[in-house]
Parts: sequence; C-alpha cells; structure tokens
Amino acid sequence: MGVEQEKSAVYGHLFSTVVPGDVTGEAVVHELANMDLITKLHYLRAVYYFRQSEVVDGLGINDLKRPMFPWLSMLYPLAGRIRRPEAGRPFVKCNDCGLRIVEASCNKTLEEWLDVEDDPRWRNLVPDKILGPELPFSPLLYIQFTRFKCGGMAIGYSWSHVLGDAASATNCINLWGDFLNGNNPSTKPFQLSNTQNTAQKPIVASPQEPPASVKQVEIVNDCWLFPNACKMTTHSFKITETELVEMQREPKLQVFELIAALFWLCLSKIQSGRELKLATICRHRTQAKCSDVLSNNIGISTVKLDSSAASVGLFRLANLIVKQEMDESESVEQLVDRNSGKPDFLLYGANLTFVDMRGINLFGLELKGQKPVKVDFSIDGVGDEGAVLVLPGPQRSDVTVMVILPEDQIPKLRRVLDSEFGIA
Repeated sequence: MGVEQEKSAVYGHLFSTVVPGDVTGEAVVHELANMDLITKLHYLRAVYYFRQSEVVDGLGINDLKRPMFPWLSMLYPLAGRIRRPEAGRPFVKCNDCGLRIVEASCNKTLEEWLDVEDDPRWRNLVPDKILGPELPFSPLLYIQFTRFKCGGMAIGYSWSHVLGDAASATNCINLWGDFLNGNNPSTKPFQLSNTQNTAQKPIVASPQEPPASVKQVEIVNDCWLFPNACKMTTHSFKITETELVEMQREPKLQVFELIAALFWLCLSKIQSGRELKLATICRHRTQAKCSDVLSNNIGISTVKLDSSAASVGLFRLANLIVKQEMDESESVEQLVDRNSGKPDFLLYGANLTFVDMRGINLFGLELKGQKPVKVDFSIDGVGDEGAVLVLPGPQRSDVTVMVILPEDQIPKLRRVLDSEFGIA
C-alpha cells in the first residue's frame, strides 16, 4: 500500500475536547523538572489494537469519553497548556483546557491492516501533533479511536514527553482503562515522583565535565520539535526467547546490553566512514506502583569506545557497555539549571541512543477485559543519529525492538541482521 493509499484508508476524522470533571483552577501550575525540560522536544506515540468482539465494538464514543472526566480530575496537568515566560522556565498552566479526541474509520479490516508486519502505516492511527508554534493553545495529549471495517478498534495516543516518561504514559493510559472498566481507584492528589532508584549504578561523571549525551539545538518559531536533516522512519524487530538464548551464550550478559551491542555493531557496519564510538543509554528507573505520578524518571549515561564498534565482537561490546557506562544524569540536570531551563536540548538521537523500556506495562490497557493483540510504540523528535527502543513483547519472554533511523539505513540494517544473526 502506497503512502497516499495508507492515508486515505483512514478517513472521517472528527475532533472534540474532553476536560476534567472538576474545576482545577486558574492559579494551579505544574512546575517542570530539569529532566522534563531535557525531553520537551520529544513525543511518545503508541497504538493499541483490539480485535472484533461484542465488548469492543459495543463501546460508543460516549462510553470511551465518560471515564476521562474523573481520570483528568486526578491527572489535571494532562489537560493543561504550556506557558513559556521570556525570562523563566516553561511550566504547565493547569487551566482545564482539556485533551484532544480524534474519531476515525478505516476501510480495511484489522486483519488486513496487520497483515503487513512492521509497516509504518501505524502512524495513520495516532495524531502526529507537536507543541507549538502557539504553545498556549497546544494540547499536551491526543487520543485517537479508529474503527476498522467489520469490527475491531485501534486506540492511539500522542503524549508530550515533557509530561513524563514511557512509564508515566503507559501507567496513565492504563489508569483510564481502569476507570472504563469500573475499577475506579481512590482519588489521590497529583504528585511528582522523587524515586531515584536504579537497577545498575554506572560510573558517575564529574559535574565539571559537560555531558556528551545531550546537545543544545535551535528550534524555529517555538515549535517544540527537532528539525531533522534527513527523513526518519521506524521499523520493529521481534526477538524471540529462542533467539535470545542463542545469542546469550555468556550467562553474565543481560538482555538489554546484549541487544544494544547487537544493533550498535550492525549499525556501525552499514555506516561506512563513521566509527560510531559514542552511544547514549537511557534507562527507566524503578518507580513505585502509583499510576497518578507524572515524572521523567530517566537515567542517562554514555558509553565511549576507543575504536569503532564494527571492530569489536558482539560479546566484548556488550561487556564494554556494562563496564564503561558513565552516568551523566546529574551533569545533564546541572546543565539545565545553569541555563535557567531556557535553552532547547535534544536527548534521543543526539548520539546513537539505546532506550531500555522493558519495565513499562505496555500491554496493561484493557477494554472491559479485552487485551490488545498488538501494541506499536515509538518516539518522535529523534535526532539524526537515531534511537533503538528495547520494549517488552506480547509474550513475557520475547522482546520487541523499535528502531528510529534515517530512512535509507533501515534496508541495510535489516540485511545485516538477517545475514549475520538470522533476525528478520
């Protein structure tokens, strides 16, 4: 299916707005933390696919919207708007302007739509909106409901990363599902997470050393999106438990480090003339289980090699990631503080970036007991160096890898992975 055919397959878009059921008040603001501002040029996009059933097909738009009133009352910053004072840090004004709802139809059946695996057509099922250029009027969250021919539905959301990381986004959308299912959680006041626990503790970079993991960029007309020099696209790979066991011959190697080494090695082989000695590692820190928390609780580190990744074997490269990972989280936050939160920074894609998202509850959204048969998840606003997301698969033991790369690199990467490692 061509690009224009893909767009025309999804039609009849209707737009509306949902606001909190309770008035938050004009004076309420949500102050943005340093890590929020580091991620403000990025967006999380997700699509959940639900098969035809009496339950799913019987949910009308009012059934889907009604649980959003108490949901947004609990998570009122989602319905706010960005304010950016000339002499200060941006913040969210919690003015109950609401989130944007999109209703659409698709002239394909769900089976026809999913028949072509790893097709970027999923982007037509989620709004591609960004913040700006008129920040006071830009919703922070969009949700699209797409009905397929002969039944079934896709739910796509576009989440401004400035609100929180992937754990926050998935927890929040899962909480909406709880309200929809009648499992109303007790209302708690909105709060920020101060959890700083990490599974691993890399070497800490000196505060005086400028962080290599982010770079300052210039955006145009207050549009919060990095202007790429080339067209970026996505492709997902499914790595099964069998393939993981085959690769994981050294028992000390962890899954994430091994997958990061695999893709770093393959990408270095297809980029002639570039050595790819530097990579950024992003990890979602452990959070307490409370869905009403919004935070960018991300650990940021870098790994620097003495030689090209292409000249390092897979297992040695995986071990180097473990041993030479340098934590830059503190220096990144200090960078924001030194500049009073005013400059714009790029995180994902400033260097080749590997993101460990295996801990997020990606398949936790349920519609009246129905679980999604598939979930597509990606990040927009990734810089030209690209990003590799390591996600939980539909089966607990499997892993999904979503790559966001310059368009011309995808076919080359697929050939190398297939020919050298048997991963299609």
